[in-house]
Amino acid sequence: RESRMDCVAVYENGTIAVREFRNLKQGDLVFTGRTENCEEGIFVYPNGFDGGEGGHDETFAFRQRRTRETAFSKDYDNIYELLKYEREHGYVVWVMGPACAFDSDSRDAFSRLVMNGYVDAPLAGNALATHDLEGAYLKTALGQNIYTQHTQPNGHYNHIDTINRVKFHGSIPAFVEKEGIDNGIIYSCVKKDVPFVLVGSIRDDGPLPEVYANVYEGQDAMRDCVRKATTVICMATTLHSIATGNMTPSFRVMPDGTIRQVYFYSVDVSEFAVNKLGDRGSLSAKSIVTNVQDFVVNVSKGLGL
Repeated sequence: RESRMDCVAVYENGTIAVREFRNLKQGDLVFTGRTENCEEGIFVYPNGFDGGEGGHDETFAFRQRRTRETAFSKDYDNIYELLKYEREHGYVVWVMGPACAFDSDSRDAFSRLVMNGYVDAPLAGNALATHDLEGAYLKTALGQNIYTQHTQPNGHYNHIDTINRVKFHGSIPAFVEKEGIDNGIIYSCVKKDVPFVLVGSIRDDGPLPEVYANVYEGQDAMRDCVRKATTVICMATTLHSIATGNMTPSFRVMPDGTIRQVYFYSVDVSEFAVNKLGDRGSLSAKSIVTNVQDFVVNVSKGLGL
């Protein structure tokens, strides 16, 4: 029920559990089949949710891979309808890189998504939260004005000043309250009580108090959200997208016993980044090659926000 990459299937108490290697214990009954046709216990079924929308099969055809020349109009329409459905029936996880916080319009647009119930859990690194809070606190991201993009005097100190101020207050919610923060992605999550998972990297400066410095603890926290996900949208973060894709199953068993597809989108201006998930084995990932700020604004407008 909770399959993911880079794990093993363990038989216990009459069920099959999918477990990371680091969590195996001596005596666990592990499926060790090497074939994919079930003769050794493992069956791979990649086309369970094939909607038959591929059109005619052709040996030679243009634009078979998704690139910047691909038409994404139908994808946008599908996302609008999907998010409207998921707001009432599903659990939407957004995986976000810091570029989402570098632009005034995209910050506002994503905040509206949060405030209107289209975001159940953002997953990100230290940078997304830091620069979003910097934008709310000092009106800059990495020292540049979030609207004009003009570099501010001594602006390169701003994200460090923001981190230090958050640490002074002890937590992000306390910082939001004590400093009178009233805008931004993280502010909206705090206000709407939307859980966010921030997992750090080896090069983080700071980081913020809520950031997981232990990657295993961070991975477990991310998976707690992914376990509930029915739609995942990854934006402008290659490593976090791959990590999330690796732990996201292609289907979800719902409380009433029905089985439904988990929708997975990867959005990035780089063709390499969006196609990387497919190369890593995430069969159900659909890629959209576009500027992530434009994507967020378009989704917000498409939902009438």
